[in-house]
Amino acid sequence: MNQQIDLKSYDNSWYEPGRSYLWRAAWMLLGLPLFRSPLLPSSRLRVTLLRLFGASVGEGVVIHSEVVVKYPWHLRIGDDCWIGERAWIDNLTTVTLGNNACLSQNAYICTGNHDWRDPSFGLMVAPVTLGNGAWVGARGMLLPGVTLYEGAVAGAGSVVSKNIPSWQIYAGNPALFVRNRTIREQPVRNGVLEEVAG
Repeated sequence: MNQQIDLKSYDNSWYEPGRSYLWRAAWMLLGLPLFRSPLLPSSRLRVTLLRLFGASVGEGVVIHSEVVVKYPWHLRIGDDCWIGERAWIDNLTTVTLGNNACLSQNAYICTGNHDWRDPSFGLMVAPVTLGNGAWVGARGMLLPGVTLYEGAVAGAGSVVSKNIPSWQIYAGNPALFVRNRTIREQPVRNGVLEEVAG
């Protein structure tokens, strides 16, 4: 069997990033370094930067420092989302976070991959979606084309290559079903579940 990998024949000329070279350079050289900086004091300024570069961002969004966003114009964030330190949104195409979705520290969303069957290792892209109330735990990884439906959870360190149904928790590598997610009626205060009196 004569098989060869020929990376010099790689051609992604079909891929359209969605903005001009100058706009992308402005984001990479000016916008992104400021957006990532731990010296930037507030989420509001990070949200403003994302919006200036074409992202759709809802109200009440909290974005911590050192977050990486490849292309803001491919990013859709709903209301009251949280994005933790050093999360990486590698969005060659659309990434959508529903309302109350959460990306924990070092979470990685990947929308691009390579076709390992192709001798030139051709680029493939597919969108990633987090439904309302979905959560990706610390160091969790979502691969291209994945959807976490409403209330779904990808546990810390998970590698998710398939959709997670609503209100289910998956964990591990590869991520597998662990249990259903149920929400308590009472909120946790100061790290302790409050008991309902009498």
